Amino acid sequence: MTSEIDQFRAMVRSVVDTEITPHIERWEAEGTFPAHELFPKLAAHGLLGLSFAQEDGGEGAPLEYQMVLSEELGRGNAAGIAMAVNVQMHMATPSLAQFGSAELKQRYLGPAIRGEHVAAIAVTEPDAGSDVAGLSTRAVRDGDDWLITGAKTFITNATQADWFCMLVRTGDEGGYKGMSQIIVPAGLPGFEIVRKLDKLGNRSSDTAELRLDNVRVPVSNTIGEIGRGFQQQMGQFIIERLSACFSIVGGTEWALAKTRDYLRVREVFGAPLATRQYPVFKLAELTADVELLKAMNEKMCRMLNAGEDITREATVGKLHAGRTYRNVADAAMQFHGGLGYMEDSWTARFYRDARLSSIGGGADEVMLQVLARMDGYRV
Repeated sequence: MTSEIDQFRAMVRSVVDTEITPHIERWEAEGTFPAHELFPKLAAHGLLGLSFAQEDGGEGAPLEYQMVLSEELGRGNAAGIAMAVNVQMHMATPSLAQFGSAELKQRYLGPAIRGEHVAAIAVTEPDAGSDVAGLSTRAVRDGDDWLITGAKTFITNATQADWFCMLVRTGDEGGYKGMSQIIVPAGLPGFEIVRKLDKLGNRSSDTAELRLDNVRVPVSNTIGEIGRGFQQQMGQFIIERLSACFSIVGGTEWALAKTRDYLRVREVFGAPLATRQYPVFKLAELTADVELLKAMNEKMCRMLNAGEDITREATVGKLHAGRTYRNVADAAMQFHGGLGYMEDSWTARFYRDARLSSIGGGADEVMLQVLARMDGYRV
């Protein structure tokens, strides 16, 4: 299997080098990328269907293949593209694959796997981010339809999405109860992309605010059981956090290698920085942090392949991954000095992109709260 994984990694790296790397500077400057052009190219190599069952049009591959794909997408300072692909594969579609009806999977999952549709996940609202219980977008039953009213924000892929996996309230229980996941196609009457958001980093990935005013969607577009959306979304969050851990390994390994190369050629006070104890020890420490993350990722792969619950491991991994990403970005910029602070240096984008890792997909503070509660604390 190691040989097959190595061959797969080489193929993915070739695809990234051909289809993403030559265009990333332009996509970053434009603040978006052509998802409907890129995704079919990735799908042609089976990359968008790795995690899905063969009967749904996927590859049915072991989780290690998803890990390699995410690592390679994370490598090369194209974090915005890695995030957009991860949304397609690991954030907007896992619930649909697990709980969706055969009809829903045929209409929405199949085209997403083939790269014909761009998918997005719509959970966060202006007043409800990490606190999903505060979600207020509501769907009211009208015969065989839902009428959905509310707002969503920070939605990745939103300006190009063909459909959204949207978490909304369908009951009056309040709190974590009475929510459902519903597939909401883009372009319906009353559905508006309010504005594209101007972000600090990950600029090649489009992000937007949504507004819904009595948007009519068939009840049959509900994923799984009505009222079980929160529980389904929590499971989908686990896959999202897992994919973040995978991608961050690729990005940090790439950045550490480039920084080590720079230390060997940059002379300060008559000697290369690579002869100075502090920068060398710092990079050694950060490399060890990445190795620990890789070990956790491999553990999570083994556990998921065996059908085990990885809630704790994914929470620990997400917390460690975000902090490691930020620490690597900070050290890379520091050791590049004034050059690293310039926008035409790779370190500037890497630094900006890294900051999201401890906010998106569950802030560090939320990860700590989850772990504290698992350890019996009431916080």
